[in-house]
Amino acid sequence: MNELIARALKLTRFVDQLQPVLLLAARLYVSSVFIKSGLVKISDWGGTLALFRDEYKVPLLPPDVAAYVGAFGELAFPVLIVLGLMGRFGAAGLFVVNAMAVISYPQLWGFDCPAAINSHFWWGSILMALVVFGPGQISIDALMLRRLGLARPAIA
Repeated sequence: MNELIARALKLTRFVDQLQPVLLLAARLYVSSVFIKSGLVKISDWGGTLALFRDEYKVPLLPPDVAAYVGAFGELAFPVLIVLGLMGRFGAAGLFVVNAMAVISYPQLWGFDCPAAINSHFWWGSILMALVVFGPGQISIDALMLRRLGLARPAIA
C-alpha cells in the first residue's frame, strides 16, 4: 500500500511541475482573445462608438466613456497578464471587462447557438483561476519576488 501511495505522490509531483507552463498557456490564450478584440475596436473607432451607442447597454457609464474604458481594458490588462506583471490585478481587471461585456450585451443570452455566451463563461473561468492562483512561476511577479527574497517556498 505504501508503494502505491509513493507512486501516486511521484505522479502528482510531476503534474505539479507542469503548473507554471499551464498557467502561462492560460495567460497567453485568454490575453490573445481580448487583445484581438481591443485591436478590432481601435481599428474602426467610429464603428466602435456606434456599437456602444446603439447595441451595448453598459450600466452607469455614458456610451463614449464605456467605449474608451472597454478598449483600454482589452488592450492594457492582457499585457499585464502575458508578462505576469501585477498578474492578479490584470486578470481581475479583465474579468470585470468580460463581465461587463456579458451584462451590456443581453443578446448573448438569446442566440440559438450558446457558443458566444459559453465562450465568455470559459474566459471568465480562466481569468478567475488566474486571480486565485496568480500568474505562476513563469512571470515577472515571481521573478521580482525571488529577487527580493519574498518567494513562497515550494509545496512539497
